[in-house]
Amino acid sequence: MKTAVSIKDKVFQNAEKFAKKAKISRSQLYSDALEEYLAKRDEQALIDQINAVCEEVDTSLDPAIRLYQSRAIKREKW
Repeated sequence: MKTAVSIKDKVFQNAEKFAKKAKISRSQLYSDALEEYLAKRDEQALIDQINAVCEEVDTSLDPAIRLYQSRAIKREKW
């Protein structure tokens, strides 16, 4: 799909240099960059949702599991 966007001159110049150095088209660079940006935003939204749930729910380790874990660690040969 073709589209037109406005970006700062300095960003455009840096993108042109990078695309030439990486031997990829400008379209590929912008497409990859936007895809990565969106993926990071999706990831952050998921992290925010998990953190919101963790604020409402007791996420501490069960005491029995904590005891078992500490005993297991003591038996480990480091």
